[in-house]
Amino acid sequence: MNLTVFGATGGIGREIVRQALASGHRVTAVVRDPARLTVTGTGLEVVRADLTDPEAVRPAVTGRNAVLSGLGPRSRGDAGVAARLTRTVLAAMEAEAVRRLVVVSAAPVGPEPGDGLLDRTMRGVVATVLKPVYDDLREMEAELSRSGTDWTSVRPPRLQDRPLTGTYRTVVGGFPRRGRFIARADVAHAMLAMVEDTGTVKQGVGVAY
Repeated sequence: MNLTVFGATGGIGREIVRQALASGHRVTAVVRDPARLTVTGTGLEVVRADLTDPEAVRPAVTGRNAVLSGLGPRSRGDAGVAARLTRTVLAAMEAEAVRRLVVVSAAPVGPEPGDGLLDRTMRGVVATVLKPVYDDLREMEAELSRSGTDWTSVRPPRLQDRPLTGTYRTVVGGFPRRGRFIARADVAHAMLAMVEDTGTVKQGVGVAY
């Protein structure tokens, strides 16, 4: 497939690029600073673009089979970036009639798991320190719902830098019971797997160990 990846210099975006190339896909990585992208390989095109301008982004999505986004706030100071930049991506995709989009969000944006573990471990933090971050992601998901794209929002809990396992669990419209964390590499793996999974279209998908 021909894929475009936004947020390719972040932890999840970098893994998406690496794994997609290893699987034989052609990848266009859209970045603000190409020097920060450490992944190389045959089939990789690196595009520097202003992510606030849909016209600048359109050439990077033209003719692609799917777009994957690792864009998102890394701290409270980045709150607003996910919704704002996702609007740019959506506008560019709709202008070029590219429909499939898979983005990363976060577990607290979706429904609580039935076991309540997410509530006990995360709700207090979300309600205080991280509320602006998750409000941003909720607005991003609202933008997806208003769009004409075939979107999927992948919602991991606490992220870790661990090797790929491929043994995570996913729940469409919910969240895995007792899921507390997941490696960025496995989130990327799940996102790539969902590109061709029609059952995840226009759905939030919880992913965790």
